[in-house]
Amino acid sequence: MQARGVLYVHSCPAAVCPHIEWAVARVLGIPARLEWSAQGADPGVLRAQCEWSGKAGTAGELASALRTWGMIRFEVTEDPGHGADGERIAHVPGHGTHRTAMSANGDVLISEDRIRSVMAQARNYDALKHGLDKLLGSAWDAELEPYRHAGEGATVSWLQQVS
Repeated sequence: MQARGVLYVHSCPAAVCPHIEWAVARVLGIPARLEWSAQGADPGVLRAQCEWSGKAGTAGELASALRTWGMIRFEVTEDPGHGADGERIAHVPGHGTHRTAMSANGDVLISEDRIRSVMAQARNYDALKHGLDKLLGSAWDAELEPYRHAGEGATVSWLQQVS
């Protein structure tokens, strides 16, 4: 089953950029040359983004390959396909990696079992709010939002996995 998505490297030290390209190339099976530009939200680091296509599950493979470098901020998405939800995987230094299912319009999808678990464990409103914020990935979004805005209008590369 074919899938497609987008990789956003929101912040990366210049010395690590070639390693990111090698990791992406290893996952996709093709050379990966990303268009790196200055990250306005964090002077001294670079940013890049690329659209990719490959087999279902490629987003998870990309995220696994990239989280080796704990100092980078990234998001990788995989669009929903026939019979499969999409997903977004975000990595932020100090927070680690957050993975969530996504609907076709980009909404976070949380299973009722996960919501029931948070409700059962919550002893008060603050605990419920904290549990739901964690399921939604609110800490990751808050950290990444300035980096997302700084990347608007940037050049996007296109990478297609070798079959």
